[in-house]
Amino acid sequence: MSSEKKRILVAMSGGVDSSVAAALLKEQGHDLIGVTLHLWDASGEEQVGRCCAPEDREDARRSCDALGIPHYVLDERASFRREVVDPFLRDYRSGKTPSPCVHCNRKVKLEMLYDLADELGCSHIATGHYARVVHDEEGPRLLRGRDLAKDQSYFLFGLKLELLERMILPLGDLVKAETRAHGDRLGVPNAQKPESQELCFIPDGDVAGFTRRQLGDSAGGLIVDEDGNRLGEHEEIAGFTIGKRRGLSLGGGTRGPRYVLRILPETRTVVVGEGERLESSTLRAEDAHFFRTPPSGPFRAKVRIRYRHEPADATIVPSAGGFDVNFDTPQRAITPGQAAVIYSGDEVQGGGFIV
Repeated sequence: MSSEKKRILVAMSGGVDSSVAAALLKEQGHDLIGVTLHLWDASGEEQVGRCCAPEDREDARRSCDALGIPHYVLDERASFRREVVDPFLRDYRSGKTPSPCVHCNRKVKLEMLYDLADELGCSHIATGHYARVVHDEEGPRLLRGRDLAKDQSYFLFGLKLELLERMILPLGDLVKAETRAHGDRLGVPNAQKPESQELCFIPDGDVAGFTRRQLGDSAGGLIVDEDGNRLGEHEEIAGFTIGKRRGLSLGGGTRGPRYVLRILPETRTVVVGEGERLESSTLRAEDAHFFRTPPSGPFRAKVRIRYRHEPADATIVPSAGGFDVNFDTPQRAITPGQAAVIYSGDEVQGGGFIV
């Protein structure tokens, strides 16, 4: 990023990452406006989660006050419910494992901030994501963050190119310990705030319970082996995901560990089997997005099938609206609903959703 002073809208979640991102930009002399999106009310839930809690909005305000920048709260609860929570519930009930953070970034958070930036006269948008944006003669490119353990480029593959053009990611070249050290150095009030490990709207991690509360009913059914033999029952199909082992409540007659192999939403049946049956070398992805026009024929790249998955070598075959992936080596627990993100080296080329 050039040293020219810019007017920048900074997304403030109330966490350490966004606060330090703002502090670093302030130190560089930029004119900042902090914005927090009010996405969800956790009333009726046992705990309060990041991005959704009143105390997180208060932490964002305190950080902005400490930096001497204005802070605004934008109510986006309706759009978050429509674009993230409702599809999340539908996907789980249909046997998928959704990627709510991907949908939130591309349809709610950054889209809303992009529009607001224009209204406030801001040329750029900054967030605390651990990823990098570089520019060359062909335009912006999205890269993995330097801290591969925290890299969040996976969640940003669906951004529009014109939005990526205006993105600033101050933490992309930092590791988490350096972020906290900068926070202490710059007097960020929440520099040592703990991280949340759960979805912001399900702070206790109980997807099945959340689904029952939101939809007002239960979708129980059977747990069977691959031959259809009954092994147990479950109270809610939501919350099961391909590769799951814990909490299967199987009868004592099973030998060795069993994992979820398939989810059959029509009958609410969960099929389990041995771990080796989770291996697969192919997937199909739809609702594809590429930052640049992909090759018309097969091409080589690496593909990431979930957030914590190490990108694996594969051949990608584009087609109308999506692409097929043929991995060089079998991958474990390829899961419908998750994003399949394509990388060339550190660069994100695009991605789609596994079907």
